[in-house]
Amino acid sequence: MGKAVRIVVAAVIGLALIAGLAAYYVLGTRHGQNLALERATAGIAARAVPAEYDGLRVFVCGSGSPLPGRAQACVAVTAGASLYLVDSGAGSAAVMQLHGQPMGHLRALLLTHLHSDHITGIPDMNLASWVRGRGEPMRILGPAGVDRVVGGYNEVLALDRGFRVAHHGIHLLAPELGVMHAATVEPGIVVEENGLVITAFAVNHEPITPAYGYRFDYRGRSVVVSGDTVVTDSLEAAARGADLLLHDVLSMRIVGTMQAAATAVGASRAAKIFSDIPTYHAHAVELGPLAARTGVRMLAVYHFVPPPTNYLMERIYRHDLPDGTVLTRDGTEFKLPAGSTAIHVTHP
Repeated sequence: MGKAVRIVVAAVIGLALIAGLAAYYVLGTRHGQNLALERATAGIAARAVPAEYDGLRVFVCGSGSPLPGRAQACVAVTAGASLYLVDSGAGSAAVMQLHGQPMGHLRALLLTHLHSDHITGIPDMNLASWVRGRGEPMRILGPAGVDRVVGGYNEVLALDRGFRVAHHGIHLLAPELGVMHAATVEPGIVVEENGLVITAFAVNHEPITPAYGYRFDYRGRSVVVSGDTVVTDSLEAAARGADLLLHDVLSMRIVGTMQAAATAVGASRAAKIFSDIPTYHAHAVELGPLAARTGVRMLAVYHFVPPPTNYLMERIYRHDLPDGTVLTRDGTEFKLPAGSTAIHVTHP
């Protein structure tokens, strides 16, 4: 071994020893652990998302469905200083908090329909935004039946609200702000304030009826969230000319394979469910033609049925979707600045 090689080997070994000692200090000593904790906590706080955005900011707080793998359906839209949610399935509030979303600015939660994977995150979203300083009761807007859902949650959480107020005090948690308010919406404009217009439109998720999608228009930018639906004329009309269409998606190749596998092993209940779900979700192969007909600037998909949990599944989805389609994840963000045609996409 030459002298130069020995020097390089010695240097590598030395660097490895230094790295090992540093790792031991951080992970193996109390002082190192405390220092690492302080820096990590400071980093998390520094990454908090600004409460205002000059345009539309869309954050995917739940890209999944009832099938396991991701947080369930949730889309957060910020317009100026106002935050609105479309649906809140299980796990979505945790995604919002982990990514530092400005939950204290929450103005309302819009429900597309009343399936469990779109509503079971409501209590956590209400608590998190209450704690973060939401200045008014959380409004839940949705189709007929929303009053039953909200009334039920208010009753279930009545004791919890009392406990939290008793612990933290009424100056931090005003009791009246922990009680949610429901309002039934119909197709048409459901919110119009500070330059933002939110329009509900009917979709087809039979036998769940009524079911809606929502279009957001603000300072010349537009976003459409489909909710759960097959492709319909009302959806096409709402999406026409939009900057961003965020649509639910089903892979018939994957679902069909899962159905066949369940049938082969005698899992008749699972096979029946897999045979049912393609009838009320948009198939991936339908979304490219939809985007072309409506002239949307960008197509993105969420509420995956099933959620892709590996590279193979993601490639199967991509085979059926047009080039440029954004396959969202929990934490994907779109920024649509006012006075521009740009759409900036970031993934976690």
